[in-house]
Amino acid sequence: MPDASFIGIDLGGTQVRAAAIERDGTILERRTAPTDRAGGVAGVVAQMEALIAGVRSPRTRAVGIGIPGAFDAARGTVLDIPALPGWTDIPLSDIVEARTGLPTVLENDAKIAALGEWRSGGGRGLANFAYVTVSTGIGGGIVLENRLIRGHRGLAGEVGHTRITDRSAPCSCGHQGCWEAVASGTALARAAQAAVTLEPASRLATLAGARPATGEDVTQAARDRCPVAGQVLREEAAWLAAGFVNVQHLYAPERIVMGGGVSKALDLMLADIRRGMRERLLPGHAVPEIVAAQLGDDAGLVGAAYRALELWTGR
Repeated sequence: MPDASFIGIDLGGTQVRAAAIERDGTILERRTAPTDRAGGVAGVVAQMEALIAGVRSPRTRAVGIGIPGAFDAARGTVLDIPALPGWTDIPLSDIVEARTGLPTVLENDAKIAALGEWRSGGGRGLANFAYVTVSTGIGGGIVLENRLIRGHRGLAGEVGHTRITDRSAPCSCGHQGCWEAVASGTALARAAQAAVTLEPASRLATLAGARPATGEDVTQAARDRCPVAGQVLREEAAWLAAGFVNVQHLYAPERIVMGGGVSKALDLMLADIRRGMRERLLPGHAVPEIVAAQLGDDAGLVGAAYRALELWTGR
């Protein structure tokens, strides 16, 4: 099937992106549109249809869509997308297939990114690896013995909602103590703002100015050798280490690939993360290699296209 290409769609709360991609992961064409939140399901589906039309060719064989929420893989139905109100029990695969004439498959966005990194990025060539995205929330995708683990109804991999503390700010799920509640980009920004309040003369506070501090501010201030920002990142590294230990104990990956915005500070935190993991891991477990994702924002697009390839080949 050398003459086949596939379309990957990354559905997000702010953007809908589509790309035509070769079997080797090469992006041929891409399109992006701001998510039509006001238009609801119908508006976003119309956007998908237009984006697909913009990148498809006679060689296009199938479409894969990354979903930022829960879905039923067997039925191709979106169960719920927290970032997009109204997306409940939507048979998206059938709708897109009817509109485009292309076989369509859904997958969780974190698993899609994991698939992209496995096939063309930081997990390439590995039989066992974990992809963890740390951005607004924390999500994950796990490859074990050369298989992406999906679990019942495709719901496996919610590592961000493993409990690692008795106290935290409320998580996006409504509970307390989740890894996401203490180590996500949202949590890092909250810690940064608290540090700015306590240290208004710091480099971190200068970068933030009158607006709330962000994770990007922390990273830049730390690179500028701000001790306040350095302490914030050390605390972030401790929380990341605690969660990575859970991932290691559960799945024993050869490598952890970290994506999302917080991964841009991985080089500043890596030594502390590895130290924290060594202190917590059970005997027999070694700290795995921990690397930043290679595909960046394209991981979801590439992974969605690979999922479409799997659909087409019947894998």
